[in-house]
Amino acid sequence: MNILALEASAGPCSAALCRDGVLAAQSWQNSGLTHSRTLLPMVDSMLKNCGASLDEVDVVAVSAGPGSFTGLRIAVSTAKGLAWGRDLDCAPCSTLESMAWPLAHWAGRLIVCAMDARRRQVYNALFLATGEGLERLSPDRAISLEELGAELKNHNFPKIVVGDGALLCYNSLRDQICDLTLAPEHLRLQSAWGVARAAQELAARGELVKSGELVPVYHRLSQAERERLERERSATNGRGM
Repeated sequence: MNILALEASAGPCSAALCRDGVLAAQSWQNSGLTHSRTLLPMVDSMLKNCGASLDEVDVVAVSAGPGSFTGLRIAVSTAKGLAWGRDLDCAPCSTLESMAWPLAHWAGRLIVCAMDARRRQVYNALFLATGEGLERLSPDRAISLEELGAELKNHNFPKIVVGDGALLCYNSLRDQICDLTLAPEHLRLQSAWGVARAAQELAARGELVKSGELVPVYHRLSQAERERLERERSATNGRGM
């Protein structure tokens, strides 16, 4: 099975091609350019450079959320477009699970996945690395740093934090969680290889979808939507006085 994977949930942007569980190629950059400008050309050049084409792809995988609202929309829209014409299966992968897979070989470590969700919150999920895979210990969620710190105290495994929110999480919690460490820099940020690996699990469980069913998973309202609801509540309360 050949999997084309896309990752654009945060600052870095990447694409990967995985052939029967083996990484054939990956293109990754963290240049600060908008993903709408970089992602599709990245896919095109990567496939050409490894002598492959979309005709060889069986599954288009994408980091579907949580993450940047704009980044997720760009990545999901790109995946839908690539899959639509050939009626390819799609893998809507958890961003948090995807970032844990490159650390799965560290058996016995608790992988603390963290993305900065602002307002002292992180998008988070916890996984136990087994050496060959991952054991999920929590759902994907938005959680305060204080709540996460309290929860981590209940786990006795050595802990390693990964993701674009790893440094925020580590700096906030290291004084109270003595066995918390940062993932190495080259494994810390999101990558399409992790998305491809998560897609293999979805395929094995029969959870692939068609492109029409592929949607971003935000896990909470955008700031604009939250502010709109707050204005509506304030206006309602004002009329009731």
